[in-house]
Amino acid sequence: MVDAVFESRLESLPLLARGKVRDIYAIDETRLLIVASDRLSAFDVVLPDPIPGKGRILTAISNHWFGLTRHIVPNHLLDESPEAYVTDPAERRQIEGRAVVVRRLKPLPVEAVVRGYLIGSGWQEYQRSGTVCGIALPAGLELAARLPETIFTPATKAQRGDHDENITFKRMTELVGHDIAQAVRSKSIEIYEFAAGVAATRGLIIADTKFEFAWDERDGLILIDEVLTPDSSRFWPAASYRPGSSPESFDKQFVRDYLETLAWDKRAPGPRLPEQIIAATAGKYQQGLALITGAASG
Repeated sequence: MVDAVFESRLESLPLLARGKVRDIYAIDETRLLIVASDRLSAFDVVLPDPIPGKGRILTAISNHWFGLTRHIVPNHLLDESPEAYVTDPAERRQIEGRAVVVRRLKPLPVEAVVRGYLIGSGWQEYQRSGTVCGIALPAGLELAARLPETIFTPATKAQRGDHDENITFKRMTELVGHDIAQAVRSKSIEIYEFAAGVAATRGLIIADTKFEFAWDERDGLILIDEVLTPDSSRFWPAASYRPGSSPESFDKQFVRDYLETLAWDKRAPGPRLPEQIIAATAGKYQQGLALITGAASG
């Protein structure tokens, strides 16, 4: 099995932050080195057991989509090798295939969530009130139904260990300003609909996703963090998709389903995962990489 990296530990560069999955190091005032660990978060809690190879898979998938979507919006990737800034052999092994060099930008304080299908917390809210994040939907929709149109449902970004909170577009406008909010909504829907079309050619449905952006005074809106990975999106096989039932997925829904069987209050610390769940989850990510990009994990 691939060696797992729960936390990177680089002496070559100063550590700025550890997110739920990514470790962020400063290269200088204009660049960052971001390392995708094998940590897994579920219900906004980082679980104690890593999924071997997950960070490399997320990096490969993200880089794939960053390349495909740069005609829609610029992104934070720089065409520089991470190994140029990490010279120690032991440290290089920690970042191999899982690190990127990016522009150092200030993220907007919101997550841009786009939904094309009725699933997850959206389905739960719809059952209660006929809405998703306050947006009224037609009556009679089934679980996993395709929505009449793509909807944008922003959320505040949680700190590690806290929960994201859905907000209205009006509240988002108050946080980031009218013009930026409009641009984020427009570009998020455009990226999602473009990616959904690409995924359809590979037999996949993208049910929903979330993006993160920064605003640069010179270049405007910049796509950052990760994009269209199994951690930020729900991918379903189109061949077995049936409205009315919860589709098979190539994301961490598999782990969420397992955790729902436990007597856990969805607060930190998270429960340990059995070996068979870890191995099966790693297999889901590997399968997702192959289906999304056509590549195999190393």
